[in-house]
Parts: sequence; C-alpha cells; structure tokens
Amino acid sequence: MRQIVLDTETTGLDPQSGHRVIEIGCVEVENRRLTGNNLHLYINPQRDIDEGALEVHGITTEFLADKPTFDQIAKEFMDFVRGAELVIHNAPFDVGFLDHELKRLGRQWGTVADACGVLDTLKLARDLHPGQKNSLDALCRRYDVDNGHRELHGALLDAEILADVYLAMTGGQTRLSLGAEGADDGAGVAEAIRRLAVDRPRLAVVRADQGDAERHRAKLAAIADKNGQRTLWEELEG
Repeated sequence: MRQIVLDTETTGLDPQSGHRVIEIGCVEVENRRLTGNNLHLYINPQRDIDEGALEVHGITTEFLADKPTFDQIAKEFMDFVRGAELVIHNAPFDVGFLDHELKRLGRQWGTVADACGVLDTLKLARDLHPGQKNSLDALCRRYDVDNGHRELHGALLDAEILADVYLAMTGGQTRLSLGAEGADDGAGVAEAIRRLAVDRPRLAVVRADQGDAERHRAKLAAIADKNGQRTLWEELEG
C-alpha cells in the first residue's frame, strides 16, 4: 500500500480570498515503511503573504520570487501522488487549497480526490481521543514523537513529523499507562518513534544449536517436575 503523508504552507487561510499554496511536502510510505522517496516543492504564489501566515512558516515573498509557479510544478506533483492515499492532518484545509490551484489550471487535472484517496489524521485522532487536544503538537506529546527541532512550520518537516505520528497512532497499543487520560494532557509512557535508515543491514538470524536445544529440554523437564505436569510446550511438541 502506497501512502503519501502531505502538508502544505500557504499565503493565508482562505483560497476563495485569493490565497495560494507556497510549499508542498510529501513523504512516501509503502507498507508502513518510510521509503525516503520524498517530494519537496516551493512555489511562487505571485502575490503577497499575509503577516499572520509569515509568522507561522517564515517563508518570505522575496525567498519565493525565483521559484516556479504552480502551473510549472503541477505535473510533477500530480505524477508523484497519483494512485496513493494521501495522509493529511486537517485534510479539508490542504485539499481545498490544492483543488483551488488545480481548478485555476482548467479541467485537465480534475481534483485531488480524482487522483488519490484521502485520510484525515485529525478526524482519526478525534475518533481515537475524543475530548482531547488533537493538534499535531499535542499528538507528538501523546505518542512521544520528537518535534523539538520544529521552531517554525514547514511543509516537509511537518509531513515527516506527521508520518511518525500516523504510524504510531495506527500501530497498535503504544501507551502503557493504567490510569485514565486527562482531557488535555498527553502524559504517560509511550513507545518512542525512531526513524530507521531505509538501507540498514538486515538483522542476523541466529538459530539454536544442539546444545541450546538440550538445555531447553532440560529446563522444560525441570518445570514439569516442579509443577507435576507436562508444560504446554511439551504438549505442543507431542
């Protein structure tokens, strides 16, 4: 299964008011493994950036002046995501902006939903943790995902963090706390998320030798003698 964890940065909050996409970050996940095949694009919006948005992501109009416009990156972006499931936190926001950009180019690209499935991790988090804070920062605290290096929002950085959070949220039990969670705290023991190199060496398989097998049988015999009955392992071995 191919998934693309996606995030965008924009000039403001509402595409219907003329705001544009200025950054796209895509992190590829196949069969729940990060592949390292990511896509990162900066885009010239051909308009000014709202002061409030600038405070969030720090991307200036001057920085984007020599970057390609959306029509110049549309094919690269759509070719990369086509056929995948997009994993997005607060998906209506990002998909709304992307659909608006595609619509500006005419009918040739359709909508995001025409090319991809979409999974909203904000909705997923609200289903898993009703009544709690479910922002990306809150989920990082809840699932012990390190985001200490995140001073400003960035599309690729946020997509990488969201990928770790999503894999933690959907990977089974991660919390060991026996008490009920508070409405707003993300405290408790959780599995640490560790990014492993895609090209790491395969783990060695060490098989038991004859001596190991004999010691194992002796241990089972001692347990059976103490309990007055055969162990389950012996029963299964027949």
